[in-house]
Amino acid sequence: MKILRTMLFCLLTTALPAAAQTLVPPPGSAKQANPPSASGPVHVQTAPRVPVVREHGTTHAQKPATTKAPAKATAAKPTAKPAPAAAPPPAAAEIPAKPAAPEPPPIDLTKGAVTHLPTPRFMSLRFDDVNLRVGPGLRYPIDWVYHRRDLPVEIIRELDDWRLVQDQDNIRGWVRAPALSPRRGFVVRTAESTLRAKPTDDSSAVALLKPGVVGHVRKCDDGQVWCEIDVGSYRGYLRRDQIYGVYPTEAVGG
Repeated sequence: MKILRTMLFCLLTTALPAAAQTLVPPPGSAKQANPPSASGPVHVQTAPRVPVVREHGTTHAQKPATTKAPAKATAAKPTAKPAPAAAPPPAAAEIPAKPAAPEPPPIDLTKGAVTHLPTPRFMSLRFDDVNLRVGPGLRYPIDWVYHRRDLPVEIIRELDDWRLVQDQDNIRGWVRAPALSPRRGFVVRTAESTLRAKPTDDSSAVALLKPGVVGHVRKCDDGQVWCEIDVGSYRGYLRRDQIYGVYPTEAVGG
């Protein structure tokens, strides 16, 4: 037994130093993994973000909310007795026919009957709540309600203090003249439009205008493709075919 213990002790004392030598690297032999670049960190420059202008509220006419009153119960009325047949009236003397009235002069549909301004023409809503009625008078029911000031509408006809208007959705109705403003407005059509810094397609972008955004028309030269407009704090140029509120060859402002 003593001989076996002595042999085991000798084996352990000779194996441990060798294992230590294989596990521990010699001093100065360790390598640095992934040495840092001598040129320092690299900065990636990103392009500036273009602000997006979204629609503020609805630009479409809305049907007014109506509530039906409960039907009143009516008592059955007794059946009335038929009245006796009346005697035929005496023959009336022949009345000479009146001369026919002269026909009125034809209406000039190219000018308003009240202001004598061209029709159709564009104006904009003066208030955030404007009632659109089925007829030219307060006795006519409200058919639609607008909730967007500066929304452009076309003046189709004039009658006293009322104007027949049409919007971008081809909805027609009568609006009181004081609810309209001569200041020219526009609304972005169904596609997203880029507001440009200059009247060219390759000019820098000022903002992206979502469909339904409403703004003001500052200037449109006669027959030119681009119009100068502003939306809130943004000012720039849009193409005529991107907005509703100006005619294809109309001159506005200037």
